[in-house]
Amino acid sequence: MDIPSIKNDEQYEALRDKGYSKQKAARIANTPDSGKKGGKAKPYEKRTKANLYEQAKEIGIKGRSKMTKSELIYALRNN
Repeated sequence: MDIPSIKNDEQYEALRDKGYSKQKAARIANTPDSGKKGGKAKPYEKRTKANLYEQAKEIGIKGRSKMTKSELIYALRNN
C-alpha cells in the first residue's frame, strides 16, 4: 500500500524511529494538531457508540460495524 503525502515529516520520522508502522505513523502525522496536547476529549467510556464508530471509521478500523461499544473502545486503544 502506498503511503499518502505526509503533512508532518518530522513527526512521521520520529514515530517510525519509535517502531510505529508506516501506515500508523502517516495517519498520526497527517492528523491536524496531532502534536499538540489538549486533554479535553471525553474518555472513550463517556462517548456514544455512534461517536466511537465514527472515530473508528476515520482511522480505518475494519469490522467496526459489528463491534459493541466495548469492542470499539478496545480497537481504538489498540490501533
